[in-house]
Amino acid sequence: MYSNTRGPARGFTYIGLLLVVATMGIGLSVASQVWYLTQKRDKEEELLFVGDQFRRAIGMYYLNAAGYPRQLEDLLKDPRYPETRRYLRKIYRDPITGRAEWGLVKSAGNTIIGVHSLSVQEPLKKTGFDLANQGFDGKTKYSEWIFSSSTTPSGAARPQPGTTQPLISK
Repeated sequence: MYSNTRGPARGFTYIGLLLVVATMGIGLSVASQVWYLTQKRDKEEELLFVGDQFRRAIGMYYLNAAGYPRQLEDLLKDPRYPETRRYLRKIYRDPITGRAEWGLVKSAGNTIIGVHSLSVQEPLKKTGFDLANQGFDGKTKYSEWIFSSSTTPSGAARPQPGTTQPLISK
């Protein structure tokens, strides 16, 4: 006589395998969310760094001859001097959009006094900025993070998000 002792055990193996696959799927989903948030946080930190580089370069440009650049390329080679004067090593790409396109904040004299990202995504970081970036507290879009020089003279236009012009730099 033949005895089938393994019949019901096969069902338990199948259920166990389904539970393992479901657990792995949930784990991968959680890992992808963590990865996404980490990437976004890193891009925000890079945007703060790059924006600060633009802010410093515009400020140094102004302090050298009491004027602001007409285009971002002036920060790479100051046209007001016969010798090469650099305030930036390169025109950085926007870490959020991935493009070398920036919103420009211009003064009444059509000179650049600040830059900002063109992204309308909502930032993760909304509070706890350092002193130079205090104005970013509570902003709901990256395009509201305006990096402008603190050397803006009296009478010059203050940075306003609505007065920006995109720049495409190659």
